Amino acid sequence: MDTFYHGSSVLFDRFDLSHALEGDGKVKFGYGVYVTSKYTTAAHYAFNKNRPENNTFYVYTVEIPSIREDNHIDFHAPVHPMIRKRAEEKLGGPIPENVLGDAGKDFRKYLAKKLTGNADFNGEKAAAAFLDSIGVDFITWPVNWKSPDKGDNRAVLNAEKVKITRIEQVLLDDKHQLVEGSQKEVKA
Repeated sequence: MDTFYHGSSVLFDRFDLSHALEGDGKVKFGYGVYVTSKYTTAAHYAFNKNRPENNTFYVYTVEIPSIREDNHIDFHAPVHPMIRKRAEEKLGGPIPENVLGDAGKDFRKYLAKKLTGNADFNGEKAAAAFLDSIGVDFITWPVNWKSPDKGDNRAVLNAEKVKITRIEQVLLDDKHQLVEGSQKEVKA
């Protein structure tokens, strides 16, 4: 298991993807529970511009499946051959080369369209369920695109694979950055 973090302005005791659009209202990196390897990044994401009246912020420490080369799709990297094989077996046919080569996001969008006819929210949800069913736990992308070695973000496709181990209330400054030392453990 890997330790990651999730920021929210809502206190809860388990993840529920029926609330997926209540953050920033998008699924830019796929349908799933968005987590990050950086505590300060999670704290920043606790601020919800769609709910500016929420002024209490939480950082959830979570455990998620450990990364392996064949259990994730990287947003900007070719799809692993084992994932391709499992997907083709389940779909009953080949996947076009142009959606496998450079970007996992193209593969994800292809699945959404193939499964539902559209790459909208419902398509993303169907793609996430499909990927989870073939052993793909998450989609990854860097915390910082210019310096990918500074950590990674993940969209965990199945909320049941995210275990909350700690919840802390934090304070944010006027730029929505963590106020160091403000962390206080709470119970959901």
